[in-house]
Amino acid sequence: MKSSTIMANTLSTIKSFSLLMKNRAVDFTIFTLLLVGFLYIFLISASSKDMPFFPSPKSPHHSKHPSMMKNLDTVLAETSTADKTVIIAVVNQAYVDGDVSMLDLFLDGFWLGDGTRSLKDHLLIVAVDQTSHERCRFLRLHCYRLETDGVDFVGEKLYMSDEFIEMMWRRTLFLGDVLKRGYNFIFTDIDVIWLRNPFSRLIMNASIDFQISTDRFNGNERSQANPINSGFYMIRSNKKTVGLFNAWYARKNNPRGMKEQDVLERLMREGKFRDLGLRVKFLDTLYFSGFCQNSRDVRAVVTVHANCCRSISAKVADLTAVIHDWKRFKRSSANETMTFGWSKHVACMNSWKN
Repeated sequence: MKSSTIMANTLSTIKSFSLLMKNRAVDFTIFTLLLVGFLYIFLISASSKDMPFFPSPKSPHHSKHPSMMKNLDTVLAETSTADKTVIIAVVNQAYVDGDVSMLDLFLDGFWLGDGTRSLKDHLLIVAVDQTSHERCRFLRLHCYRLETDGVDFVGEKLYMSDEFIEMMWRRTLFLGDVLKRGYNFIFTDIDVIWLRNPFSRLIMNASIDFQISTDRFNGNERSQANPINSGFYMIRSNKKTVGLFNAWYARKNNPRGMKEQDVLERLMREGKFRDLGLRVKFLDTLYFSGFCQNSRDVRAVVTVHANCCRSISAKVADLTAVIHDWKRFKRSSANETMTFGWSKHVACMNSWKN
């Protein structure tokens, strides 16, 4: 009896031991396979020169959005209309900083304007520094990072300062490049509020090469006596306009201290428009207005430009008033519209006193 019991216990112990060893063998096999798989993945990833397995925070693959690598042709193709027309604005950090930035106000115009919301799909924001480019990407706009070696375009560039003039010339060079790639464009300063769709007031066929805004309109849309403003214009891509931009940028350093708008006006006075055979239209401030000369009719105005103003803070203050004026007009009755008046541009007037 005793020997039977001992035998039974022995057999049970041997069976349990065998089962335990079998389970351990299975666990060991699974562990080994997982370890081999992990080592394989690690070695393959570590051998890649382009993508480290554990990228550091400073890795370019970690910090840069893939769209930053897009070239200009790709961005233009994604942004333009079917007839290769694009809206272009240039920004730096000073235009995107602040509780309410210049870029915020600019985009408010597209949101609040008549027939302007869909135009944002064809708006290309050209950022001249990393901060403004990141802000553009955050807002999910079409963005292009324009790099200039050895030049700092980050802070505010006061009107007619050396840095301001240099940034304007870099802008001119870039826009000439866009023309050479076969794209028509509307260039708009970021301090222009779009209250209506400007395409309804611009000539879209090939009969006009260049349509440019004026500080004060003299009543004749063909007169070269109009004081031009390069903060808003539409231009078609052709040999004549490419020739204009080539001649324009060639004057960058001669004479020194003139902003690019002054040089363009001098070229016009010297007969360059005529020599190139350019067909030019000067835009009426009734539609394409500014602080230099208000539109006489809020029912017709298309854009409002914070020209004749020196600082960004002043522009923000007075363009905020323009947005409020526009909302007031949209709420008003027909009788109230007849007596509508724009708010005075007090901050901009005072900006010249500092």
